[in-house]
Amino acid sequence: MTRSEQLFQEAVTRIPGGVNSPVRAFGSVGLTPRFIASAKGAYLTDADGNQYLDYIGSWGPMILGHATPLVLQKVEEACRKGLSFGAATEAEVDMARLICGMVPSVEMVRMVNSGTEAVMSAIRAARGCTGRDKIIKFEGCYHGHSDAMLVKAGSGVMTAGVPDSSGVPAGCTQDTLLAVYNDIPGVERLFEEFGSEIAAVIVEPVGANMGVVLPQKGFLEKLRELCTQNETVLIFDEVITGFRLARGGAQEYYGIEADLVTYGKIIGGGMPVGAYGGKREIMEVVAPAGSVYQAGTLSGNPVAMAAGLAQLTYLNEHPEVYGQLEQAGEKLYGGIKAMCRDLKLPCQVNHVASLGCLFFTPEPVTDYRSAKTSDTEAFRRYFVHMLEHGIYLAPSQFEAMFLSASHTEEDIRFTLDTMHKYFEK
Repeated sequence: MTRSEQLFQEAVTRIPGGVNSPVRAFGSVGLTPRFIASAKGAYLTDADGNQYLDYIGSWGPMILGHATPLVLQKVEEACRKGLSFGAATEAEVDMARLICGMVPSVEMVRMVNSGTEAVMSAIRAARGCTGRDKIIKFEGCYHGHSDAMLVKAGSGVMTAGVPDSSGVPAGCTQDTLLAVYNDIPGVERLFEEFGSEIAAVIVEPVGANMGVVLPQKGFLEKLRELCTQNETVLIFDEVITGFRLARGGAQEYYGIEADLVTYGKIIGGGMPVGAYGGKREIMEVVAPAGSVYQAGTLSGNPVAMAAGLAQLTYLNEHPEVYGQLEQAGEKLYGGIKAMCRDLKLPCQVNHVASLGCLFFTPEPVTDYRSAKTSDTEAFRRYFVHMLEHGIYLAPSQFEAMFLSASHTEEDIRFTLDTMHKYFEK
């Protein structure tokens, strides 16, 4: 029995399902989770000493790679000064200044502890400033596990085949309106019926929790137009895309300005952190400036701020990283796409910049429904092969692959060769 298997045996007796987040479970691929002991660059090492080329990157934040020296140095310096104060620090001001400088639409920002908390708080701020209750979300988009958002969510909920969640009272979701990603007529119908009641539209500008689903031409632009016409707050959930697609995230990449935006662990160099920000007139409704209450003892934790400042400062000062990631994405995902075409595989490849997904379906994937046509058993066999050959992918058909600046051309060639050997069998 391996060390990972031993650890999992004990974990299931003390932790629900043996994991502290469903996305770490290997149940859908029929394996035991690998317990990771360390990571460096583009590689993970598990408790048994096995090394894997990593395409999860802690679900996105490790854009520079694992254990980046410049980040570790700043973390060590911050730790020596104290781990938490429960009081204001200069690093929080530095972080707010940096984010506002990198993202022109963000005039004010509030630090929180996770993407879930950022979304929950942004929605509360939108409701507070509009005096309205209803929100529109899109099927397959995951916005954390707060009650109102667990309706046709993506990510781990999608993998488990659970469209909602028990423990969520019906009243918590009665003001959540569902729309289909990339379906503007459906959104227009919701505005026609409920326009004066809709506080916010929240969307992943790239649907990265049902695999990777790209916004079709005009989709984000029309959402912006509808929200402006109806005095509704447009919220971009950029927990995945923020500071990854470009310095200004998806807003910069697609040229669309949201009213509020949410961020996750990429602003903490992988440490637990999140943030929400946007237009000054909206953010000033948040306490203690305004009447919308939101608080957190560990918000703006000095160690997380130090890590995030190191990573974001590097990205801000080295914009060439984004060009390099774009090129790496073309080589990896373009190579997979060519392989599917040459071998006549019934698969789809969706990708943008460093994000990508191989769907095991012959049908183009443009929304939640088409993503669900994927052959999860075919994915399972593929996943097992890749893991056995040292490539660590998300244990779910419905998650993204993440490239980092640490992935080399040799890493990409190895990945494509490993895939080719499997598919040509």
